[in-house]
Amino acid sequence: MKRSLVAFAALAAASVASAQSSVTLFGVADAAISSYSNKTESVRGVGITTSQTGVSPSGYNSGRLGFRGTEDLGGGLAASFWLEAGLNVDTGTGAGTAGAFNYNRRSTVSLSGAFGEIRLGRDYTPTFWNDTVFDPFGSNGVGASILLTANGYSSSGAITNGFTSNGNYARASNSIGFFLPRDLGGFYGQAMFAMNEKTSYDPGSLTPPGAVAIAGNPALAAAANNARAGRYWGVRGGYASGALDVAAAYAQSTVASNYFLGTTTNLDIWNLGASYDFGAVKLFGEYSNNKQDTQRTFTLANFQKPGANGWLLGATVPVGPGLIRLAYSEVNYNNVTRLNQVFGLTDDPKADKWALGYVHNLSRRTALYATVASIRNKNGADLILGGPNFYQATPATGVLIPKSSTGYDFGIRHIF
Repeated sequence: MKRSLVAFAALAAASVASAQSSVTLFGVADAAISSYSNKTESVRGVGITTSQTGVSPSGYNSGRLGFRGTEDLGGGLAASFWLEAGLNVDTGTGAGTAGAFNYNRRSTVSLSGAFGEIRLGRDYTPTFWNDTVFDPFGSNGVGASILLTANGYSSSGAITNGFTSNGNYARASNSIGFFLPRDLGGFYGQAMFAMNEKTSYDPGSLTPPGAVAIAGNPALAAAANNARAGRYWGVRGGYASGALDVAAAYAQSTVASNYFLGTTTNLDIWNLGASYDFGAVKLFGEYSNNKQDTQRTFTLANFQKPGANGWLLGATVPVGPGLIRLAYSEVNYNNVTRLNQVFGLTDDPKADKWALGYVHNLSRRTALYATVASIRNKNGADLILGGPNFYQATPATGVLIPKSSTGYDFGIRHIF
């Protein structure tokens, strides 16, 4: 009896193995010596600098450890899975909450065929792709575009400037995605809808109340349940053929809502990017626009739509086994009331950034890299490359104005 069971188990395992086309363990190990220097200036003209030097992860490519596999179902159909966790080489921890290893980078299961691919789980959003694909520095290290910093990838400065950070900027959980098939003559596309999985009530008046009083009346309280926040939908379409790649994307992310106050805050996002490879040099360009819209009862005091818009120009130049990377990017915040904008009573915050880097490929999988970058802040913008934040104002220093942020990475990346 035991022999029969063992034989049956072995046969079942062999059947599964033959049906499974591939299972792959993959990853990236990347660490760099990084330094940051962030300077503010007081109204008295006194500069105060915070600085930090250490070993940081993912200066060239994001550290990761993952598993992916595909099963051929026949008739052109295939089932796939992808589990990918963030990896911090500098500390040996995961890139999840509290340094835990979890599949927070991507966690999907999908079905693909001649119709394209349907994908479920946690995945990259359509609007994020343009920000990283059309940036010579991708989304890593001190060289990454200032558009990522301003639009939610790093929220430093965003709250101060009245622009709410987008929790679904790079990835969205609980998503349903669709990808066009790859044989469309260079055209490609993606659509995504991510559900927030919050509880809603009908009638809405039964929504459990929270502890925040409205208009000073304890009998009316803001709802603890945020029934709309966290939702995302977006689309992306593009064309890639030969040296040319161009794509546009649009999305809406619900960043906040409150049933009893009758408000819903959506972040409308659109961007357009392109690259062209001339051989001796590859050029990159992108424009990005983010607008926060809070639907509420109209008043002049609340009639504002904070947001950020910006652009990037960049290039890569191959030099033997190496690659020179350079980019300039600029972002403008729109956070003042519409009346102030019309009459020019207030200057909006703005910042610009330049970055220069070199990658030396020791092999197809291993590379050394160096990057230097600098951000200039104006009119109250307070974006940084990384490290410690700007020094906070004190009675001794008075008002402090964020000015500049500079830094460098020097590291090694290995793909396995």
